[in-house]
Amino acid sequence: MAVRAVRGAVQLERDDAGHMDEQVGALLAAILERNALSADDLISIWFTATPDLHSDFPAAAARKLGIVDVPLICAQELAIEGAMPRVVRVLAHIESDRPRAEIAHVYLGAAAALRKDIAQ
Repeated sequence: MAVRAVRGAVQLERDDAGHMDEQVGALLAAILERNALSADDLISIWFTATPDLHSDFPAAAARKLGIVDVPLICAQELAIEGAMPRVVRVLAHIESDRPRAEIAHVYLGAAAALRKDIAQ
């Protein structure tokens, strides 16, 4: 098994804990599904959120999905003028036999504009 990294992001409609859980949960589920992964394949996950999101920790959504024994960490994105607001980003380290070129990076909704080069 190789160690790989999977990227993803989602833009929230509002700063609300329930909405964040729903949207981040959907992002994580899509990452797992599109890469044929289970929680056992996860090594660690970094979450970042734009400075306008402060209703909850994005990692809380992972715990609610049953990802309970994987190291998670949350950090704040840089406050760059003109950046897309209300975005949660994910960098998941995984074990996978897939070649790097076959890793499916997942950018949901409007967040697809962030990485048109790798968004699926």
